[in-house]
Amino acid sequence: MRPRAAILALSLALAASEPVVSGGRRTAGMDATLEGIRPEALRAHLEFLADDLLEGRGTGTRGYDIAARYVASLFQAAGLEPGGADGTYFQPVPLRKADLVPEESSLSLQGEGGTQELVYGRDFLLGGDTVATESHVTAPLAYVGFGITAPELGYDDYARIDVRGKIVVMLRGAPPSFPPDQRAYYSSRQGKTERAVSHGAVGVIAFALPDDEKRFSFERILAESRHGSMSWLDDKGVPEEARSHLRGAAYFSRDAAQRLFAGAAHSLAAVEAEAAAGKARPFDLPWRAEIRTISRHADLTSRNVLGGLKGSDPALRREIVVYTAHLDHLGVGEPQDGDAIYNGAYDNASGVANLLEVARAFSRLPRPPRRSILFMAVTGEEKGLLGSDYFASHPTVPAADIVAEINMDMFLTLFPVRDVVAFGAGHSSLDAVVREAAGQMGLEVGPDPFPEQVLFVRSDQYSFVRKGVPAVMLSAGIHSADERIDGRARLLEWLRTVYHSPQDDTKQPIDYEAAARIARVNFLVGDLVAEAPTRPVWKPGDFFGKQFGRR
Repeated sequence: MRPRAAILALSLALAASEPVVSGGRRTAGMDATLEGIRPEALRAHLEFLADDLLEGRGTGTRGYDIAARYVASLFQAAGLEPGGADGTYFQPVPLRKADLVPEESSLSLQGEGGTQELVYGRDFLLGGDTVATESHVTAPLAYVGFGITAPELGYDDYARIDVRGKIVVMLRGAPPSFPPDQRAYYSSRQGKTERAVSHGAVGVIAFALPDDEKRFSFERILAESRHGSMSWLDDKGVPEEARSHLRGAAYFSRDAAQRLFAGAAHSLAAVEAEAAAGKARPFDLPWRAEIRTISRHADLTSRNVLGGLKGSDPALRREIVVYTAHLDHLGVGEPQDGDAIYNGAYDNASGVANLLEVARAFSRLPRPPRRSILFMAVTGEEKGLLGSDYFASHPTVPAADIVAEINMDMFLTLFPVRDVVAFGAGHSSLDAVVREAAGQMGLEVGPDPFPEQVLFVRSDQYSFVRKGVPAVMLSAGIHSADERIDGRARLLEWLRTVYHSPQDDTKQPIDYEAAARIARVNFLVGDLVAEAPTRPVWKPGDFFGKQFGRR
């Protein structure tokens, strides 16, 4: 780990050689503002938020409420205006939690040879159903590849098969031959569910290709499913996901998936080989499945935390740059090596620490930026981007006035980094902004090193993208300033062994000097956007811009 003085000297030397500019103006006191984003402050925030006292900050729990109060108090101390409901720093998010009752739930396959009862936790898993406490479906099975329709790529898994009244069997993710943008977009579970419902399917069974199974094993997905499911509720108390509700949804282990193709027109090995080549051949399977899902419901409320800084330009202050970081993690769960608290130090106490220091830095500027800024710690990200999606659907500010979104999720500084990855920036004019900001901090901007992880659609920036707002999420890159460290290998190992486990705590390596540099880049990105004469725009012909861009 580099000494703090060396990192700060490098950052400020770069700032001196290339003057810090925001929207074309030299910012008085900017060097002091950047220096004020300190590694020690990031450490203090992270160590409190990831302490066992907060019990993993599970959505809707007492530990989360303590964390929310902590963030609100720091927003207030920084002089930020309340940005929530009724003149407070909080936006209540109504939620329904659904816990599966495994001993009352079941799944069986019915064929010419009789009925096979499958075993929960070994052959299949189910999630809690937030729409109904009891869901039951019996229907024939049809294999539909990845369950995707991508007209711009000439690809349609549903083109040659009728799935009305059937349970569709599909592969997790999207064809590896898809360009990264489409691969991310079409991998969305929500999108796949909506597509299946639109074609008349009554249920879904999913499983993974072997390479995908290595990244997200059945055992890991099973462990996460035991934390329960959630959905936000509309004004009538109806779960948001009711509009695309299926009567049954299951996930199969690889051994169980073998059974689905026993006696079928094509073997599992054959369909996997085709899928790995970006092809699919839909066909009916010689089975009916019976899925019974019994869930226990509990309605609760969790809160987004919002603080605002009013812009200094009377003509531009109504326009808003939004910063987000998710405050929740997985709470208390299945013990691993005797530890049941999923502290979420990197995921995402690190991002919230970043958010708090960026907010404090803005509050200390001699003059606020021209546009207004809204800082938001959101709930329920781990349950499906719930807090950010609720805000995007029920904003506390005029939706049309939100010009850009900057998300902070897992800075993952396992080593002294020399580059950052800007997820989503390449889709809009934010690309040039990020490169300018990173350059001022002596950091390179690298491409997505793990496109197969489809990270762009898996964090809170995507809730804003779906509303047409250009967005970006910065993360540490894979190149280490210490040549003895293979950054790519270390990150992959962390994702494989620590991500979403109790080992994501403060005992692991955390380079706070590198984290401070990334926080400074996040600050500069927001300042550049807030000072620019024009708002960010989607790049001409961009895939996400065409899908969601405001008309």
